[in-house]
Amino acid sequence: MHRKSKLGEIMMLNNKNQKAGDNSNQLQAESIIVNVGIDEKRAREIYQEMNLQLRKDYSQEALTIANSRVKEFENRLLPKMEAVDGALETFADPSFQLLLVEAQKTAASTERPADYDLLAELLIHRFQKGENRVVRAGISRAVEIVDEISDEALLGLTVFHSISNFFPASGDIHKGLNVLNDLYGKIFYNSLPTGNEWLDHLDILDAIRVNSFGNLKKINQYYPEMLSGYIDVGIEKNSDNYIKAIELLKNAHLPQNILVEHSLNGNFARINVSEKNQIDSLTLQQQIVVDQNTFFVPIALTEEQKNVIKSIYKLYKKDETIKQNNIKIFMAEWDKWENLKTLREWWDNINGLIQITSVGKVLAHSNAQRCDKNLPPLT
Repeated sequence: MHRKSKLGEIMMLNNKNQKAGDNSNQLQAESIIVNVGIDEKRAREIYQEMNLQLRKDYSQEALTIANSRVKEFENRLLPKMEAVDGALETFADPSFQLLLVEAQKTAASTERPADYDLLAELLIHRFQKGENRVVRAGISRAVEIVDEISDEALLGLTVFHSISNFFPASGDIHKGLNVLNDLYGKIFYNSLPTGNEWLDHLDILDAIRVNSFGNLKKINQYYPEMLSGYIDVGIEKNSDNYIKAIELLKNAHLPQNILVEHSLNGNFARINVSEKNQIDSLTLQQQIVVDQNTFFVPIALTEEQKNVIKSIYKLYKKDETIKQNNIKIFMAEWDKWENLKTLREWWDNINGLIQITSVGKVLAHSNAQRCDKNLPPLT
């Protein structure tokens, strides 16, 4: 199983294919420390210096429009960069400056206002992941095609990426579905694309690879696999294994409420996680009272405690009939959420096997973060 990273209510699945001085800042490359001292004012100056290279490429008539668009991009980019710790220093990096020029060219070429935010997110990714040459190459190509990708194709690409990478962190099934529904409510900023034209368009732009020999897993197969903690049968209440699980929790000084009633089958109890590997990120909540105010402080589990919970997971009953019934009930709950039902109907009608490229990944992730600022960063 692939490692997941978590931020707030959404966790991200990595590498999954459905596959100084007082007045300066420091960048460290190996053992060399370079004082660069880039503040917001100097970053804007560099932005304008890079923009001077573009002006010779336009006629006087086009220059007014181009300057207006590039200025709008500047006003979207700089506040985002300033909000990310250390990001302004990257304006001193020659390779970033070259990418900035390309982003300005794209901004000048596009009439779509949302593209300025999208380009800004791509440059932030460049700062965050610039040491990875594969990611860097993907970002460079993504910057080039922002003004070429259609609205429909960008939306479809973003949804595809989100399905493959974003999952609820909550172990509560209904809260998890609510989180997913809210996420797609933000991402569905337009009607989802139909037919195959948008897929061909993305293939031409090197954002995806389409293989007609094969099909994507349907939603009712894919999500029960990815959110197996919701679906797995659990431990039958008052059974020998249930008594054994309670004893294991007691001996490990763990609360019994780690086991919760299975909301898909009230005769069973389950560990309150969305999938088994999430056990490693579980924490205990310690209550502290200060001046009559109550605070809850997260306490990390010991390795021994994690192993105990994993051993309890192994006590789950293996019954395919019950599991399939859980899936049936889960999908009935899924369809009660408007955005999730729309997602299922759209996804299940996509023909062919699709693989997202590094270009498509950074483009889709940037657009997803444009829609929802709380999503985890690209990894």
